[in-house]
Amino acid sequence: MIKKKIFMAGAGGMLGEAFYETFKNEYEVFCTDKDVNSDWLNYLDFNDLDKYRDAVLKFNPDYLFHLGAITDLEFSERNADLTFKTNTISVEQACRISNELDIPILYISTAGIFDGSIPLYNDYETPNPMGIYAKTKFYGEKHVLKNSNKSIVCRAGWMMGGGPKKDKKFINKICKQIEKGQNELYIVNDKMGTPTYTYDFARNTKLILENNKYGLYNLVCGGLTSRLEVVKELVSILNRNNSIEIKEVDSNYFIDEYFAPRPPNERLVNYKLDLMNLNIMRDWKICLKEYIEKDFTHLKL
Repeated sequence: MIKKKIFMAGAGGMLGEAFYETFKNEYEVFCTDKDVNSDWLNYLDFNDLDKYRDAVLKFNPDYLFHLGAITDLEFSERNADLTFKTNTISVEQACRISNELDIPILYISTAGIFDGSIPLYNDYETPNPMGIYAKTKFYGEKHVLKNSNKSIVCRAGWMMGGGPKKDKKFINKICKQIEKGQNELYIVNDKMGTPTYTYDFARNTKLILENNKYGLYNLVCGGLTSRLEVVKELVSILNRNNSIEIKEVDSNYFIDEYFAPRPPNERLVNYKLDLMNLNIMRDWKICLKEYIEKDFTHLKL
């Protein structure tokens, strides 16, 4: 049986690794990134729009996964032009390419496109992005949904996965502090959200794709939580409740380091997937435990 082909652009990060592992056995995958940090990656800067198109057309895939983005909020505020080019302009090109080949496109959006003014966001709530990162991701989402012939747009929450080498997000930042021997962790108590484990995200995306259910989906782990609760659970998994003190602070404590606007609440619910019986995302506590025991066992007491 001939395998279907997937071109993955911007696959060098934590999410790309999960997608590669999830799809590699059943599909012929061609993974690219400008940071070639694994032997299964090929060099491509998708901001070079002509080379992006040439590479995809040469591979002639059945699906185009546009995975990469600038996700550092402070970097985005300081580098608005590059962020728009990376997070929006390249997405418009990906949409053109997928339409030219008449193939489905997968685009990754974010819970960060909401302003946090209501307690919980289903798939149909109206976004109101606050900062450069959120705006560029929302513009990409809106363009794909409006202009693509066939698209799957999945909104992720607080991403976790990739381990010490590829995780640039909250979990690894906390684990780095613990690894350095810090016995006091200052954690904000005013940020609510929903974690998303990269491997669950990739598996659920595969289920959506293979059922040909194109459209927009919230795609987060089960359970509503906060930054504070996530760290408490992390410390407990590492058996460090007696050696680490968690100190609650509000976001102003980190305002110099994390100055980009962030919504107070990014809690999503997978409403559409639940209604369609396609939600296989597990509870965030189960996923966090699996992630820590897979990639951070060296920190356990």
